[in-house]
Amino acid sequence: MSFKPEVKIIGEDAWVGNALRFATQAEAQANVEALRQNWMMVGEVRVIESDDPVNYRWQVGVGLVAIEDVTA
Repeated sequence: MSFKPEVKIIGEDAWVGNALRFATQAEAQANVEALRQNWMMVGEVRVIESDDPVNYRWQVGVGLVAIEDVTA
């Protein structure tokens, strides 16, 4: 299980996300809040659970850090 950040753009009905998946809800929330600070059209943000593998982590003071694929 992982956590997926999503945003809803002002004036739109659909939630949208990307391929970022985090190990904790707190990491995903920190990421999506940072996104809200940088994008002017974000109306709402949320974090949902996902069955996708974790592929990123959010490091305080650094930001987004990719996790290397250990299966490769």
